Amino acid sequence: MTAHDHYFTAQPASADERRSIDVELAGRAVTVETAAGVFSAAHLDHATAVLLEEVPPPPAGDLLDLGCGWGPMALTMALQAPHARVWAVDVNERALDLTRRNAAALGLDNVSAVQPDHVPNDVRFAAIWSNPPVRVGKEALHALLLRWLPRLAPGGCAYLVVGKNLGADSLQRWIAAELAVPVERVASSRGFRVLRVDQR
Repeated sequence: MTAHDHYFTAQPASADERRSIDVELAGRAVTVETAAGVFSAAHLDHATAVLLEEVPPPPAGDLLDLGCGWGPMALTMALQAPHARVWAVDVNERALDLTRRNAAALGLDNVSAVQPDHVPNDVRFAAIWSNPPVRVGKEALHALLLRWLPRLAPGGCAYLVVGKNLGADSLQRWIAAELAVPVERVASSRGFRVLRVDQR
């Protein structure tokens, strides 16, 4: 990434040089396409790997990967829940293109990789998975979570992975207070916390 490329960059300035990497998703060895200008282009980042190791397979219904990057969470959801509809959301157009291409390469027709405003307002999610962009700053992060966490369906849950040293514990307290919902730390591994947010 260039100095100006970050989570909220719609059109990355860095060269769109595509590369293939081998990763394991949903217990399968797969080859995916990545590129500069998207989050963790060289490998499956450690926080996302922790979340994928710790969370149960998602239910059927509408599922959300919030901040999809090249798609590891969305692809895992789609592989584990083939009858679900997976919404892969990102503001980065290059990331969305990569997620679409990776889903197509894996034969997954249940993934919709879209800009945030292109998710219909009436969609409610059975599950949300996210490695949220903590480094965008507290105000932007809180706005992002306040937009999407209330869209959990009754009985739905969100799993968020956050670095212990990046404020995971304070974020847990903030979500519980702000949204008045149960928030539980369900795992702690390699310096990361996995938080579960339940919708009553």
